[in-house]
Amino acid sequence: MDVEAEVARLRAAGHMQEVATLVIESYGPEVLNFLTAMLCDHADSGDAFAQACEDLWKGLPRFEGRASMKTWFYTLARHAASRLRRSSRHQRFATISEISDVADRVRSRTRPHLKTEVKLGFAAIRAALDDDDRMLLVLRVDRGMSWNDVARVMSDEGDTSEAEISRSAARLRKRFQSVKKTIRERAIAAGLVGSQDSDAES
Repeated sequence: MDVEAEVARLRAAGHMQEVATLVIESYGPEVLNFLTAMLCDHADSGDAFAQACEDLWKGLPRFEGRASMKTWFYTLARHAASRLRRSSRHQRFATISEISDVADRVRSRTRPHLKTEVKLGFAAIRAALDDDDRMLLVLRVDRGMSWNDVARVMSDEGDTSEAEISRSAARLRKRFQSVKKTIRERAIAAGLVGSQDSDAES
């Protein structure tokens, strides 16, 4: 099923709860894994995910469709993670809407992938990166987003022009090359790859 096409059909018919359910069930597992990679904590990622689902549900009437629903969901997730980092470690987001049970279902069935020793090593290297570099890596490598969509998710501005998105995408592409070099150097130092091996993140 083409999720974005079905979303457009349901939105046109005014079925907003069905839209939210479809988006969360379709994209929720990967967004939750994205948050886990960003926050390095399963409890915090679950809280941020629940808040992102709430924000999606409440924001649907104002969604203008300038980006895909998937990209918008990732953007909401990033903002929820940022708010959680700024909040008290003992303060948790509360979900109150009709959509919270959908978020709970996605969280309950999403399990971390089994990792080999080498993958664990690379995960540790990623975890040592700063937040923005780790986010860039997850969005581009793990999620395969276009550079423009990566720029939209990582933008701090709510109303960014396409020209600025393109400039930001070019900057992020250069930054990505630097991040890959850093990972490769650390992987070689840790004995995860040989100096002649191909870049594991390319």
